[in-house]
Amino acid sequence: MRIDAYMQVNQLYQASKSKSASKSSKSASANDSLEISDFGKDYQIAKKAAAEVSEVREDKVRDIRERMKAGTYNVSIEDVAENLAERLLG
Repeated sequence: MRIDAYMQVNQLYQASKSKSASKSSKSASANDSLEISDFGKDYQIAKKAAAEVSEVREDKVRDIRERMKAGTYNVSIEDVAENLAERLLG
């Protein structure tokens, strides 16, 4: 490894580093701002609302349990097969 080439690269790096430092001190005095679009705000509200909702529909589960206990919950095998095929085959 050539040490003189390393020193030249290191000197170039140090020179560019001091230039970028002076640029950053000038831009540091400027204020940054952030604006969120109406769509972005609506998206955040919808995402928060969706996170608060349970994935399980308790009313449906309760209804099916009651119907199963009463013996009135009947599902045809054709409906099960059709739904299964639709989910698997898209």
